[in-house]
Amino acid sequence: MIYQLVLQLHGSSLEDLNKLIELEDRVVSVLRGLGTVDGHDMGSGEANIFILTDAPQKAFERIQISGVANDVMASLRVAYREAAGNSFTLIHPPGLLRFKIT
Repeated sequence: MIYQLVLQLHGSSLEDLNKLIELEDRVVSVLRGLGTVDGHDMGSGEANIFILTDAPQKAFERIQISGVANDVMASLRVAYREAAGNSFTLIHPPGLLRFKIT
């Protein structure tokens, strides 16, 4: 897998962590060969799910089409980078200007 796809939400509480883990489980269930969930982290007010994939756009499209992230789509930020890289390509929401992991 040559890319890291990152799903990012605001979050810092235990309740946010539980929601993140639930979303992660749902994402695992729909990727089916398009990627592997590589874990999550939470800190500095943000929560991230990391996915290793050869097709980041397709993987995110499958997540969207499946509806597993519908409850967080309005606040979800999504970007990807080469697994060994630092520069992100922004995917969602349209018009997203900046993305970073702190």
